[in-house]
Amino acid sequence: MFRSGFRWLQSKSFGQQILIIALVLDPLGFVTGYLLAPSFGVEPILGGVYGLVAASFPISTWIMRHAQNRT
Repeated sequence: MFRSGFRWLQSKSFGQQILIIALVLDPLGFVTGYLLAPSFGVEPILGGVYGLVAASFPISTWIMRHAQNRT
């Protein structure tokens, strides 16, 4: 299932790929950070922001991978 989803994502244009990844990972990052923040002694909204920052790393990696394949 993972490979078919990966192939499906690669069949899209680069702009669509970034949008799809962001639409999936950003809400997950925010919600996860929001829910886990109190266990680390952080305000939930700040945890949500940390989750958004953490969710940006896979997007950045995807962009760097695309740039490397273009050269």
